Amino acid sequence: MSPDLWMILAFAGLLIAGVPVAFSLALAGAVGIVSGLSPEMLATLGTNTYNSIAKYPLIAIPLFIMTGLIFERAGVALRLVRFAQALIGPRHGGLALVAVLVCMIMGGMSGSGPADAAAVAMVMLPSMTKAGYPKPFSATLIAASASTAILIPPSVALILYSIVVPGVDLRALFAAGLFPGILAGLALLVPALLVSRRYGWEGGAPVEGAERLKVGETFKQALPALFAPVLILGGLRSGLFTPTEAAVVAVAYGALVGLFLTRELNLRDLWSLLGEAAVISGVVMLIIALAGIFAWAGTMLGTFRHLAEWIVGLTDNGVLLLILIMLAVLLAGMLLDAISIYLIMMPILIPVMQHFGWNPVWFGILLAMNIAIGQFTPPVAVNLMVTTNIARIRLEQTVGWALLFVLAMASALALVAIFPGIALWLPRVLGYNV
Repeated sequence: MSPDLWMILAFAGLLIAGVPVAFSLALAGAVGIVSGLSPEMLATLGTNTYNSIAKYPLIAIPLFIMTGLIFERAGVALRLVRFAQALIGPRHGGLALVAVLVCMIMGGMSGSGPADAAAVAMVMLPSMTKAGYPKPFSATLIAASASTAILIPPSVALILYSIVVPGVDLRALFAAGLFPGILAGLALLVPALLVSRRYGWEGGAPVEGAERLKVGETFKQALPALFAPVLILGGLRSGLFTPTEAAVVAVAYGALVGLFLTRELNLRDLWSLLGEAAVISGVVMLIIALAGIFAWAGTMLGTFRHLAEWIVGLTDNGVLLLILIMLAVLLAGMLLDAISIYLIMMPILIPVMQHFGWNPVWFGILLAMNIAIGQFTPPVAVNLMVTTNIARIRLEQTVGWALLFVLAMASALALVAIFPGIALWLPRVLGYNV
């Protein structure tokens, strides 16, 4: 049996056995090195793990994780919810609309789907339940809406994609993710509003008269939160700071908001959040570091090249092959996190992308949309695990609603695939190289 096959079977077997992804990658890479190269080459393990994380742009990942945690604890989600509720008023599906909008805005601060889902679910689930929404519906809608966080900048997943795929401008990726992220949110909103109207969940008159004063008051309270995405994206566009520096600015801004504006944070809370961000970042960096062993072994053995050649040989029809790849990534997204998917699949998909001449920015957004769908699609569904845990319901109760929202977001994915300009128009207008 060839070393390629040994390595792939070792990886699959370890995953099935329940070994964490990071260690499955490392051990499978070691199997490939021993079986196909030489046991002496195991001496390169330390160098490969270090080289995998010794990249300046990766500094942005723990910083954006910290940003999401700070805004979550600073009461930002609650203020955004109040503003959206005052703006929309009582109507059929009003709270569903609020949930989607707040998830999208929070995604523009955290860059992480699970963090977004946790922050919004804590605030929205009690209100939606009181208004008559079933908990499975509410939990699924919030989980699905929070998945747009990996599309709307800043996105941890897109940061990693820009590192894995050479020559891709992270600023272009951020710009390209904005409209597809909004489109995905709107696609989720349509069935949510239709279902709310069908079952008569929530109703009443729109905001009028004296209640408009409340809109102004809640807008003032939400303004610091609404300004955060403007600060990050505006700074990137103006060239005032790089994406990594933008992460530093976001952390500093979030700390100032929590300490002095909302006053829901103190220095002891910040210290606790630093520890929490370090733990989450450590898990992410461990996956990236140990994936370096797998990537190096696969490159030296030619495993990725052989798999890419096999994929290209399946069909000469680029459209059909793109559909097959999207289905494969969707299945992977149902089982693995975004970081693992990029690290495992991109060495294989980069040659395929180059063979068919697909735009790497557009292709990266398609992958992100697929992974976003996987975040709320059972059996794993990381976002859904968060919201069902907060709602105290079983994951199985959400399957029907999850399928509805999967179809909705898949329609948005299809539009971006058919019309690449949805993703590429903004970065081109802003003058980025796409």
